[in-house]
Amino acid sequence: MTDTHIAPDAHFLIVDDDVAFCTVMQRALKRRGLAVDVAHDGSSALDIAKTALPGYAVLDLKLEYESGLELLLPLLEMRPDMKIVVLTGYGSISTAVAAIKQGALNYLAKPVSVETLLGAFEVEASAKDAPAAEPVSLRRIEWEHIQRALHEHGGNLSATARSLGMHRRTLQRKLQKRPVKR
Repeated sequence: MTDTHIAPDAHFLIVDDDVAFCTVMQRALKRRGLAVDVAHDGSSALDIAKTALPGYAVLDLKLEYESGLELLLPLLEMRPDMKIVVLTGYGSISTAVAAIKQGALNYLAKPVSVETLLGAFEVEASAKDAPAAEPVSLRRIEWEHIQRALHEHGGNLSATARSLGMHRRTLQRKLQKRPVKR
């Protein structure tokens, strides 16, 4: 077990459509003596949560056919004290804010180690030890603005391009690039 304050008998629910990621995380958490259930879609996750009532949940932001954010409220209704961390491969400030507003404890970008994941459930400790914020680059701000506009238009590229005042092909090229580092 790491030096976190997670009880040795804690129960985790991992919801991610990446089977390999789930297998690795499940093994690593079980090696630490924790109970772990895995679901690859929202309906399976809710079924497992109804019977197991886990105290901790790890949600992937983008499941194959749905958003992990859609699971936040139903999970918290089942167990209001559940601690939830949202993971994503393509993070942006707008999705992080949405996750936190809906009840997530933390928001992490993939890839993530087990130690980092377990540490994400320790909000009080991470708030004290947080490094000073670095200024965000202009390219990163542009990326996050595009992601926010895309989210506001329900993923519609044409409507997003019109609202941003750019050509649709330009927007497509920008979206094909990886997120810009801070």
